[in-house]
Amino acid sequence: MTEHYDFLSYPDLASRALAGSVVWASDESFAERENLIMPHEPAFDPNEFGNKGKVYDGWETRRRRHDEVGENDAAIVRLGVPGHIKGIVVDTAWFKGNYPPQIAVHGLTCDEYLTGEELAALPDDRWFTLVAPMDAKGDHKHHLEIFPAGDAAARRVTHVKLEMIPDGGISRLRVHGQPAPDPRFITGTIDLAAVENGGRVTECTNMFYSHPNQIISIGRAHNMGGGWENARRRDDGNDSVTVQLAGEGRVRWIEFDTSYFVFNAPGDVKLTGVTAGGEEVELVGKTRVLPDTRHRFAVSDTAEGTTGPTPIVAVRADVYPDGGISRLRVWGELTDNGQLDIESRW
Repeated sequence: MTEHYDFLSYPDLASRALAGSVVWASDESFAERENLIMPHEPAFDPNEFGNKGKVYDGWETRRRRHDEVGENDAAIVRLGVPGHIKGIVVDTAWFKGNYPPQIAVHGLTCDEYLTGEELAALPDDRWFTLVAPMDAKGDHKHHLEIFPAGDAAARRVTHVKLEMIPDGGISRLRVHGQPAPDPRFITGTIDLAAVENGGRVTECTNMFYSHPNQIISIGRAHNMGGGWENARRRDDGNDSVTVQLAGEGRVRWIEFDTSYFVFNAPGDVKLTGVTAGGEEVELVGKTRVLPDTRHRFAVSDTAEGTTGPTPIVAVRADVYPDGGISRLRVWGELTDNGQLDIESRW
């Protein structure tokens, strides 16, 4: 039976797909550090060898010897989007005889643009513990819920340091958390649903082929695998995905993108807003959509007694009866309450 971890519903803030970067590593003799944050699952070919030995889809350091007792290998990751960390996954997939005996993870809040070497030279007291040194297993996903102590619980994390004690190989590092973008740049008309602005998926009826977090990711999808695809429905229902917006906002227009979904796009879609009080507001009525197409819908809803659209905190996209979405963009402006939410996270 597969265990369920609530923190996995939060986006992976370290992912290369969100512009995360492995900016420094103490060593990468066998396998390069950049593999740590690749969005795809680690692969393995038992017959693939290179000049440095067995090729692994992960980060692997050389074996430490007697002259390096007391030293550990480490890698520093700059998160693509800073945030409050809810959980971490350290995956040692395929590393069976060369995984680290122990692992640890530390966090840093640093808004300066420092090089990897400058970050590595920071004093230890600038870093705070997210995962204390713990025993690791080979070929295993370590799901680690984060409960920071003291004021660390309120800290916004911009970088993480992954330690291998003392050396070995790790295939992937996932850092799941609530995005906390800089409020100075969340002004005017913005994509209220975008993960880089603080949006996140909170509900989804079906994610058989791919995770719906991808529909609010940075940039455009490069293929069908870069969006959300559900299984084929064989009943009278329909699938949907709900996105919590970065903050309360007034929606002006919506983009519903089915790019790359040629034979498995929805037949129809409907988009509904949800207010802070739980009331539903129709943003786009049920309407036909086309395969492999960027659709734009103006939102005409206006709250009674106001001059603008009804403030909402979430949006639900219904697809009929099923089908894939490449991207969902929700363009609008934050209300005063929404702006305060952004500032409080920062």
